[in-house]
Amino acid sequence: MGSILSGVLMVIGASFMLLAALGVARMPDLFTRMHASTKSTTLGVACLMLGVAVHFGDLSVAARALAVVAFVFFTAPVAAHMIARAAYFSGVPLWSGTLGDELRGRYDEQAHTLHSHDWEQP
Repeated sequence: MGSILSGVLMVIGASFMLLAALGVARMPDLFTRMHASTKSTTLGVACLMLGVAVHFGDLSVAARALAVVAFVFFTAPVAAHMIARAAYFSGVPLWSGTLGDELRGRYDEQAHTLHSHDWEQP
């Protein structure tokens, strides 16, 4: 039973990783590529590591696998956010099909602060 569950988790994890690779290859701009790769890779790593933990059935391997999952869950979204922020403020162009740019005109480049037009007093 454990080998079946392990195999299913590994296939699901590999499928998410394949989706991430396809997203990086097929998406039109940096921001959508980063979104596809971060979300799918995080889920793929989680499933693969859980499959490894189930396969070996050892507490020390399970603890290491969960540590890897926790590390990826905490670092991948933050790293993607920081890279996307740097790319946006460096002027990396958005895809022509992008529906809106909510940051345009709201960022003070001198003070490095974000201003919301909704909160300003008249």
